[in-house]
Amino acid sequence: MAYQAGGQRSAPRPVPETPEAQAYLRDYAALLDSTPFPSVVFDPCWDVVLANSAYEKLFRGVGPHPTAMPGDNFLRFVLFHPDAATVLGEHESSWCLPMLAQFAAAVERDGQHRGLLAIRRDIAQDPIMDAAYRHGLPHWIRAVGESAVQYDGAVRPLLHPDPRWGADCRVVGEAPRTLREMGYWRMTLVLREARRTLPAQRRPRGTTSHLSVVPSPEG
Repeated sequence: MAYQAGGQRSAPRPVPETPEAQAYLRDYAALLDSTPFPSVVFDPCWDVVLANSAYEKLFRGVGPHPTAMPGDNFLRFVLFHPDAATVLGEHESSWCLPMLAQFAAAVERDGQHRGLLAIRRDIAQDPIMDAAYRHGLPHWIRAVGESAVQYDGAVRPLLHPDPRWGADCRVVGEAPRTLREMGYWRMTLVLREARRTLPAQRRPRGTTSHLSVVPSPEG
């Protein structure tokens, strides 16, 4: 399940200009690099502010995309990159729909944010994604419950390129005070060691499928 974003990347994210803020972010980048787990700092639009080497290794196999690279914007990657399902297991139910729900909540909180509006325009330009957002998403939330859309603490399938790591991860979201005052927050994917089982099959790169919450054109 993947989609082609119709618009352009959002405007470059502002970087705090004070020396204190820049020093804090440099030290926070060192903190990220101290963990073996993929860890990333986002702004309110899921633009990547900081990311560690483990995050980069997780997505090293994805192909190029003009608007949806995981090192640029994680939400766009989940929604629009054709290779997203090769890394994010059970892509539709475990990643795409929960992130659409988080995006909808962000739009409700700040509907005039330029970056959020740009992503909403891209969603609107894809008929399947737009139908999922406007019609399928409310139905899915009613079916699974509000708790299913939360990211912090969720255990989600993950197809790591390194065979040492298992087939899922725990998502840990946090925003210490200084980071929160900058408008940023952190997501870490806590990996599990692989069990001795048959390897999970990956979806072939470049394939797409329809959201199950939206009827296919043939239906």
